[in-house]
Amino acid sequence: MPAGALATADTVRVDTWLWATRQVKSRSQATSAARAGHVKVNGDSVKAAQKLRVGDEVRLRIEGFDRILRVTGLLVKRVGAPQACTCYEDLTPPRPRLSVAAVGIRDRGTGRPSKKERRELDQLRGRDSHLHY
Repeated sequence: MPAGALATADTVRVDTWLWATRQVKSRSQATSAARAGHVKVNGDSVKAAQKLRVGDEVRLRIEGFDRILRVTGLLVKRVGAPQACTCYEDLTPPRPRLSVAAVGIRDRGTGRPSKKERRELDQLRGRDSHLHY
């Protein structure tokens, strides 16, 4: 760990910690996320200046999903990803997989689908081509 990266006190600001552990790209993004209510510590929405301690649970909403992290180390400076991973325990459940339905892809310039091709596309999409929508 680089000199000065670890916090000398037993607390650190939540926005600084999120940035230092590489959860967000910049400290201003961490501050904005806290201001928007996307950061929770131990279940409570917090401001960017909220102090974190070892053992706290941090929830960070990214792309519509919550990232759940338990603080195991306090950083005040940004470090490499392998070193940053040692300062938190990731408790995030795996994201649900979206089932990708088969989609008929037509080449550009082939024009409109014929009646037969349209029925095949409807069948592929699980629709009944005889029903009128």
